[in-house]
Amino acid sequence: MNLNNLKSIFSANGCNKIYIKNLAPNDNSKNQVYFGGNFEVLNILPISEITTEAAGEWKKERFKAKINFSWILEDGTLTLAPKSQLILYPKYPEVRFSGFLIGSKNAPSHLMTQRLQNRLLFLGVSDLGQILGYVAAPDSEIASELNNLPSLNNYGIFKIIELPIFQNNKQKLITELLRIHNLGWIKSKRLDALGNILPCESSNCGGYTLEAELGITPNGYSEPDYLGWEVKQFGVANFERINSRVITLMTPEPTDGFYKLAGAEAFLRKYGYPDVSGKPDRLNFGGVHKSDLLHPRTNLTLKLIGYDQTEGKIRNANGRIALIDVNNNETASWSFSSMLLHWNRKHNQACYVPSLSETGTGRNYKYGNRIILGTGTDFLMFLKEMANGNIYYDPGIKIENMSSKPSIKKRSQFRIKSGYLSNLYKENEIIDITI
Repeated sequence: MNLNNLKSIFSANGCNKIYIKNLAPNDNSKNQVYFGGNFEVLNILPISEITTEAAGEWKKERFKAKINFSWILEDGTLTLAPKSQLILYPKYPEVRFSGFLIGSKNAPSHLMTQRLQNRLLFLGVSDLGQILGYVAAPDSEIASELNNLPSLNNYGIFKIIELPIFQNNKQKLITELLRIHNLGWIKSKRLDALGNILPCESSNCGGYTLEAELGITPNGYSEPDYLGWEVKQFGVANFERINSRVITLMTPEPTDGFYKLAGAEAFLRKYGYPDVSGKPDRLNFGGVHKSDLLHPRTNLTLKLIGYDQTEGKIRNANGRIALIDVNNNETASWSFSSMLLHWNRKHNQACYVPSLSETGTGRNYKYGNRIILGTGTDFLMFLKEMANGNIYYDPGIKIENMSSKPSIKKRSQFRIKSGYLSNLYKENEIIDITI
């Protein structure tokens, strides 16, 4: 195996980058492989599920994250490592890689069970979310070739080799958004799962119309929308003023609390309030809920349970974002594990596009030339902004015809003003795509 062969194997399996870690003696199957002192690695390695594990006599409190990992063998074939997982220790924080040899036929045990300095671990992520790995000995041909390469870019503890076929997706995104900007007013529309164009006349069609122009179809795969970028539209009144508009970051349903256990209807009947505009037979549940502030209409307080705001760390793996009533009952909550699963992977590269709308001749949208790009995030950055009140819960939940044939709309929104987006990313820039 040489470096060119290895790059070809990663490319053939749909990988766009190779991440390389120089392994320390402690990076082995017994001690686990260290993947960094934060949760940043979750931005690049897709996880399918996170579970929490409480502290025990010999165990520290932690999250366990399942991954789909296979080893690349010397002949270029793959062998599944079905017990592979990432271990997340929230109190440090720290991420480690474990279980990568268990049940894996012909896995490189001779290199991953010993304490050997300067082994090289190569990782890539396929376009279907599979993680591929290869390990090379310190005296191998690949190690020699890598040492002779010019300096490589870093991502956390990893060096990066870009695979040419996928280079410069940022510029491809900008080029496509410039094309859409130059179209001027676009008839409101959306795509179905098969890519067919359908009309869209509701007030939230700005995002659907942009996605339709980009060819983004609805799917259940929790990956970024376009060329590795999460693309979000937000409405403005003027393309020159893009820093004070509200943006919806996520819309996850609660994972616990009364809402989850009893259902949305029971929750609305208990904690909802009559429609403020006087619409009959209707209950609403809405309003901006910020951390540690009692909401005057719902009488609920948003709490970050298990998060240490002073240290900026998760202190409890069972931590959660929770709505608490005046009797200290947990009415709805979102586990940190579920939010972390979505946030790091989906938002590592995000693009925010302003839009204007008009309804004179049907609904139409126009997309701005100044876009906001954010790269490099971490769920702890999300929690910090929530603790500071910059991210808040702003639901739009209602029940209509409640006394006869109840109809329920569910929408749990976590939102932020565009001016605070820079606090969520390590790199943030506003680009005029016409220049």
